[in-house]
Amino acid sequence: MPLPPTPFPLAQPVPTPLTHPTLLEPGSLAREEDLVRNPHSFRHWWTLITALSASYAAQQRTRHPPPTPSPLGIFAHPEPRDQFQRLVYLYERALHNFPRSFKLWKSYILCRTAYVLGPSTRTKRAGGQRKQGTMRELMAHQLAARDTWDAPWVDGVLGWEEWKSLVAVCERAVMWLPTMPRIWMLYLSLFSHPALPPPLSHTHARRTFDRALRTLPPSLHPRIWPLYLLFAESRGGTTMVAVYRRFLAVDDSLSERYAKLLLGRVGPEEDGDGDVDGEDDEEGAAAGPGMPLPERRGGPRPLEAAKLLLSLARRAAAGSYTSPAGTSPYALLLSFLEVAESFSDEIGATPSDPDDEQPAQGEEETDMRSPKKLDIERIVKQDGLAVYADQAGRLWTALATYWTKRGEFDRAKDTFEAGQRSVLTVRDFTQIFDAHAEFSESLISALLASVPSLPPADAEEAEQELDDRMADFERLMDRRPFLVNEVMLRRNDCDVQEWEKRVALWGADDENVAKTYELALSTISPKRATANLHQLYIHFARFYEQGGVSGAAEPDLKAARAVLDRATRVPFRNVDDLAEVWCEWAELELRQENYDEAIRVMQRATAVPKHTKVQYHDNSLPVQARLFKSLKLWSFYVDLEESIGTVQSTKAAYEKILELKIANAQVVINYAAFLEDNKYFEDSFRVYERGVDLFTFPIAFEIWNIYLSKFVKRYGGSKLERARDLFDQALEKCPAKQSKPLFLMYAKLEEDFGLAKRAMAVYDRATSAVADEDKFEMFTIYIAKAAANFGLPATRPIYERALEVLPDAQTAQMCLRFAALERKLGEIDRARAIYAHASQFCDPRVHPDFWAEWNAFEIETGSEDTFREMLRIKRSVQAQYNTEVSFLAAQAVAARKGERLEEGEGPAAADEADPMARAERAAGVKGPAFVAAKERTTVLQEEAVNEDEIRMDEDEEE
Repeated sequence: MPLPPTPFPLAQPVPTPLTHPTLLEPGSLAREEDLVRNPHSFRHWWTLITALSASYAAQQRTRHPPPTPSPLGIFAHPEPRDQFQRLVYLYERALHNFPRSFKLWKSYILCRTAYVLGPSTRTKRAGGQRKQGTMRELMAHQLAARDTWDAPWVDGVLGWEEWKSLVAVCERAVMWLPTMPRIWMLYLSLFSHPALPPPLSHTHARRTFDRALRTLPPSLHPRIWPLYLLFAESRGGTTMVAVYRRFLAVDDSLSERYAKLLLGRVGPEEDGDGDVDGEDDEEGAAAGPGMPLPERRGGPRPLEAAKLLLSLARRAAAGSYTSPAGTSPYALLLSFLEVAESFSDEIGATPSDPDDEQPAQGEEETDMRSPKKLDIERIVKQDGLAVYADQAGRLWTALATYWTKRGEFDRAKDTFEAGQRSVLTVRDFTQIFDAHAEFSESLISALLASVPSLPPADAEEAEQELDDRMADFERLMDRRPFLVNEVMLRRNDCDVQEWEKRVALWGADDENVAKTYELALSTISPKRATANLHQLYIHFARFYEQGGVSGAAEPDLKAARAVLDRATRVPFRNVDDLAEVWCEWAELELRQENYDEAIRVMQRATAVPKHTKVQYHDNSLPVQARLFKSLKLWSFYVDLEESIGTVQSTKAAYEKILELKIANAQVVINYAAFLEDNKYFEDSFRVYERGVDLFTFPIAFEIWNIYLSKFVKRYGGSKLERARDLFDQALEKCPAKQSKPLFLMYAKLEEDFGLAKRAMAVYDRATSAVADEDKFEMFTIYIAKAAANFGLPATRPIYERALEVLPDAQTAQMCLRFAALERKLGEIDRARAIYAHASQFCDPRVHPDFWAEWNAFEIETGSEDTFREMLRIKRSVQAQYNTEVSFLAAQAVAARKGERLEEGEGPAAADEADPMARAERAAGVKGPAFVAAKERTTVLQEEAVNEDEIRMDEDEEE
């Protein structure tokens, strides 16, 4: 079918009035004469061109578009054709006079493209706004600023001549202005038009881009590369590969995008960030969430993409490459592994397969032009496991997945096993083990599904394989605790607790338990071992002693002794660990009723070397050289001697402890108790005396306490002077906080076997020597003993001394007792004076009990004057304590009693319960006003302003 006739070319050759008489209109003669007279005036030419262009554009806007776009575009109507030819005629004449005018050439190209390519819309002004930045930002900006054309436009086949004429104009423009990037960009923007003719869309376009890069200086290349790369991505195939290789040779910032393009991925980039150019939100929104990847053109190139990603990962790990998207070197390696998993057959080689070609080596692994495949296993171990040891689980799993995708299940299983045997963290192990278990389950499920559809001959073999796979899976599940334990031991092969757990995992398997113990003892370094290394030797010896875990075997005492003997030569970090090994050896002999051998073992352990001037805590010496100063070892030895030895051997052991100066108070007390049990009383007391010489207070207090009680119990009053000397000696250096029991014991001795006067002297001495918190109780005991021995009047000096010595809080309580005593003796005035003395320590809000007792006393024994005096004192004391702190204290006391003290309560509430106060208010007696808290008012100040004070003239006083 022949093509319909077309009016093209409209501007080739250039229309003139001779060839196109319609170019000169009747009204344009004056303009033509003006141009003839001023051919070199740019203003005249530009004014005429802009006026005609605006007029024609206005006419086109008023024209209604046809319902169906014509393949001839706007040239389907004769009027636009004439307008187009007139504009071309004017532009060509103007360019003849101004061939290097950038303004004219740009306007000419835009005019012709508007007629041929159709009307365009642009979201951004390309070129002016974004001239600097990263290539990714420039590409995103160019993509957002790209022109979009609306129909109608001139078809590329029917209007081939007009397209060719437009390209010829662009060629002339770049010939006259080769260094103007804007002219080049207008030319290159033609190649993104959807109606671009096929002869211009590939080779011509690529060569034009190349000419632009060759012509423009390198500083202007960032204006061209975004257009070129977007053009290459739209074409795909070898064009895209060739263009990107050229670009990556000078700038590797788009390497990751190129890898995605090679894999044929489409959609928005994962690392896009919307506002790439840092401009306002509207422009960022126009760019979308990220720079999109174009539709796939041609098949994927996974081998080339994998080599590129591997190269980026290695360069990033070496520090020579930084990802523009912030991707870490490890993430780049993971991207490589994902590609290897997805395209395992296209990328990976099998090194052990002689039929397969040799994998890439050295630089060939990152050479994208090399067709050789990669040795994935070696790359994972070299670039992954050797560099990222903390991500071993993910790397081993990726390698196993790679073998699974290739169908090499045995290699995948071996990879899982190798990973489980090499990782150092439980997290990595769990990741590998879960993937291994999932792989085994999926393989078993696939075999189960395939068996029914197989022929009988193959079904039997498949069933056998299925049984083997299920058995392997069960063994894998059973081995999990052992594999976890191996992970912990690989982290620290000197972890004693993990070795103990491994022994427990074997259960009653005596052979493996023994092997585990031997392996642990040969592996663990005593200096690096965790706590309780000695317990491992002890448990191993008990294993032999008990005849295995279950006790079914014959006990091997010889092996148990050999293990303990081996343990005694181990350089433990603590002396107590070695001492416990010796004690366990002795206990082993005791359990076998070899008592003499147990004694010999302890004698061997406690053997004292010639040089005893060794510091027990000197870590520079081995523990064997400091063992003889271990109190734990000597304590066990003396207990053993007390149980099965003689008195003399036990005494010798205790004396050795005292001689080595390693005894504590408990050892001294045990030694003395042992001598006492064997009727060596004087020797026992000498041991106590040695003990109090060895130790100072407060440790010596316990020894003195037991010593004095034992001495008094033994001799009573028969050696009274000696007992008094011992008490005086004990109290001479005894601290005040610990002297109270000794004073009471001393006074009891005098009461039982001495004189009451000496006992009172002891109590009197105690009231001055004991701690302040014990003085009240000591005075109480002293008063009780004095009243019992000498009567109540004899306690008055003691009370008076107590009131001088005791603190204020306890003085009031002692005053109440003193007043009660005086009331018993009938000394009412003395009792009243004591109440008055104690009142200065008792706030009525905090100590209402004291004032209630004094109130009852006055009601019972006093008069109106004495009652008034009591009230006056009470008000004075209340004014003295009338502060916020006192009120808070009163609230605390009231809260403890379950009451609530409101603001303004206190004395008024007390007066309501006081009959005398009610009588005073009925008689109109006015009490003292509330004392302001701005200044603290003392009792003397209150007395100076008291209205109820009884005033007496000097004559009356005389």
